Order: sequence, then structure tokens, then C-alpha cells
Amino acid sequence: MDVSPRVSRTSSGPTATASPPSVSWRGQAPRSRDRGRFRSRVTRTLLSSPSARRATVRCSRCPASCRGVGDTVYLSLRDPAAPRASRGRRGRVSSTVVTLGIVSLLTDISSEAVAAVLPLYLTSAMGLTFVAYGFIDGLFQGAGALVRVAGGWASDRGDRPKWVAFAGYVLSALTRGGLVLAQGFTSVTALVTIDRIGKGIRTAPRDALITASSDPRSVARAFGVHRALDTVGAALGPLLAFVTLSVIPEGYTTVFVMSFGCAVVGVAVLGLLVPDRRPRRELAGPGAQPEPMRWRQFADPRLRRLLVAMGVLSLLTVGDGFLYLSLQDRDGFAAQWFPLLFVGTNIVYIALAIPLGRIADRFGGARTLVLGHVALAGAYVCAAVPAGGTALTVTCLALLGAFYAATDGVLSAVAGRLVEPAVRGSAIGAAQGVVALARMLASTSFGALWYALGRADAMLVVTVLLSLAVPACVLLTRGLDGHSEAL
Repeated sequence: MDVSPRVSRTSSGPTATASPPSVSWRGQAPRSRDRGRFRSRVTRTLLSSPSARRATVRCSRCPASCRGVGDTVYLSLRDPAAPRASRGRRGRVSSTVVTLGIVSLLTDISSEAVAAVLPLYLTSAMGLTFVAYGFIDGLFQGAGALVRVAGGWASDRGDRPKWVAFAGYVLSALTRGGLVLAQGFTSVTALVTIDRIGKGIRTAPRDALITASSDPRSVARAFGVHRALDTVGAALGPLLAFVTLSVIPEGYTTVFVMSFGCAVVGVAVLGLLVPDRRPRRELAGPGAQPEPMRWRQFADPRLRRLLVAMGVLSLLTVGDGFLYLSLQDRDGFAAQWFPLLFVGTNIVYIALAIPLGRIADRFGGARTLVLGHVALAGAYVCAAVPAGGTALTVTCLALLGAFYAATDGVLSAVAGRLVEPAVRGSAIGAAQGVVALARMLASTSFGALWYALGRADAMLVVTVLLSLAVPACVLLTRGLDGHSEAL
């Protein structure tokens, strides 16, 4: 058999989703009624190995009437009709990705302004203990963990990732207004939980939309661009909180009001400017019925290995708030400077997100993802050292920013590559859900560990365990960056 897939081009860059490949047979061809199903399988294989220049599949799962059973089909991922155009457009980020980045920028101004003042607001203004803060921080990290899977499933099932994401953004925006009126531990806990559920609903559909809108050869770079814009907002949010608290001491309510305004603008940009793409329908081609979603497409052993590795590493990833509280407890700087710790981390994230995305595309996303936790271990060491100082604090923030740049967007890129496009949102949601749930447990446990052992000893215990987990997870994820996949 000779198979020559055509890579179609849309307004958002070269993809392989708009039309099926052209298939020709040497020798006796399958019956005409089986050819469409064979083309569908070839198309899904082409899309499930986006980073490869050549993929090998066996058509053993074709209908029994197919005369090509047992043969090997070779797919060239380069469009022979327009090689220069493909090379010329490679790496360009689509306008949809940029617009989604702007939505995330506005939303992160909103969420990170709140996150930057929440540790002090809860422990100082409301007088909660570190154990109580650990419980709320755990909810902040992982309350929407299981909802992430549901959000990805709804995106795949309805083939409407934009509107599933829209619902999540609206839910989170409403909680910003609720914080203005919240009084007491119970109301804050409820609002934080609802906000995280909204984040859980929106994240996987949004990332599936980014993947569907990107050049398959540079998906990690597209995520790097999106995360860079996202992190600009994550840096501006704490800066907004810092300026507000400097001008208005104890001005937490003012921070919450401005946060609500930014969230509303972000929701409007998403609803009005982001196109309503339908990945499964685009995969099927014009006039064809989209391939139905089946859970067996989700049961890939490589995805399970990724989920186990990320679950282990995330159990040893404590919340940023604890890391920053540790720095303040050691160095004793004034409360109004606390939000700038978030700004420092995010500046490094902005600088490294795109370069590390390119490294992940070139040298392997899974490898980059796991080794990024080495930077996190370094940040823990800097926070645990008894002697403080500006240089050590800056180093801690830089290492934490490098960790997020190497792991945040890369996780979605890796998970999306390991499964077929029909269940991509569910796979991304599952990966993010495992990470969020494990980090929720990590933050809750670390609050108790701090209470029992003290700041420095608690940090050292987590550092040792993380240092042992990284080599084990490197071995567990070996082979996930391979460029050939079986259909």
C-alpha cells in the first residue's frame, strides 16, 4: 500500500485535521465500503503522532474484509505538495492561541491578585492558624481536580471546547465578587472551592482548543506562548495587590473588587473573540460524520505511566504560599512586600516559558517535565537554609519560576500527544486532575508537617523525598517521547 496524507492549512496554521489523507492501493484494494473506514484510521494515526516525521502503523484493526490486513503502512507527515510553505509557517502561533493567552492574562490578573493577598488575609486579618490555612490552600490547589476530568469529557463529548471553557471562566468570575462580601472561614472556604471548580472545568477544554489550533510540530511552543501571556497576568496581579496595599493599608476589599472587574473583561474576550472550533468535526473532514468518542481510546498504557509519575511528583509539591510564608518567616520582611514574591517567580516564568517549550518539542516533553522538578527541589533548599538574605530569596524565586516554565504547559502538550484527538480533552483533564488532587493532599499535609516539625525541618523532609522521586520518575516515563505510535 502507498499512503500519501495531505496536511491541510487553515487560518490558524498547518494542521492535519481538516481533510483525510489521500490513500492509494497497490495490488488488490479493499472494497469501496471499507475504504472510508480505513482512511479514518489512517487520519487518526497521523494526528496521534504529531511530533513525528514518519509514523508506522499496522492496519490489523481494520475491518476483516480489508485486503490490506497485516501490511505495514508508512505515513509521511510532510506535505509533498507544498514543502516550502510548510517550512515557512512552522512554529508560527495561531491567533486563537494568542487570544486565549489574553483571556488567561486577564483572568490571572484577577486570580493572582487574590492569591497574593490570601495567605496574609487569612493568617493576619482573619487570624487563622497555619493548619487552617493549609486546608484552604489545599482546596485552592485541588478542589477542582475531579472536575478537570469532567470538563475534558464534556469538551470531547459535545465537541464544543470553547463553551465548556466559557462556563468555567464565568463561574470563577462570580466568586471574585463573592469575596467582597465573604466573612469568616466557612464563606471563604466555599468561595475558594467554587473558584477552583470553575478553573477545573475550563482548563482542559482550553488546552484542547490550543492543541487543535496549533502546528502539531510545535505544540509545546504554542503552550509556551500561551503560558507566557498567562504569566504576564500572574505577575501583574500580585503587583496590583502590592500597589493597592501600599496605598491602602489593609485594603483587601479593594483588591477583590479590582479582581472581579478583570475577570469580567476576560470572560467577554473569550465569548466574543475566540472562534468556536470543533476538533472532532474538523478531523472527520467536510461533509463527513465525526468519529464518536470511545473510552477505549483513552486507555493508553503510556498515559497511565504519565499519570502515575506526575501523581508521585505532585504529592511532593507544596503550595507556593507555604514557600513564600517560609521566606517571610525567615527573613522577616514587611507584609506589603509579600505580593512581590509572586511577581519575582512569574517574571522568571515569562522569560523561560517559550525557550523551555522549544526544548520540550526538540528533546522530549516527558523528559523536560520530570527534570523540571529538580529546580523545585533547589527552591526548597533555598527556603530551608537558616541564613537568609536577598540573594538566596531571589535564587529561590528564580528556581520556582523555572520549575513552572518546564512543567505547566508541557504537561498538557505531553498528555495530548499520547492519545487520539477524540479524547484529547479528557486526557489533558485527567493529567491536570491528578496533579491538582496530589497537590491538594501535599498542601494539606505540609501544613500539619510545618506545625509538627517547624519550617526548616518540614522543608528538608520534602526536599529529600522529592530528590528520591525524580530519578524513579525519569525511568517510569522513559519512552513517552517516542515518535512512532501504533494504531
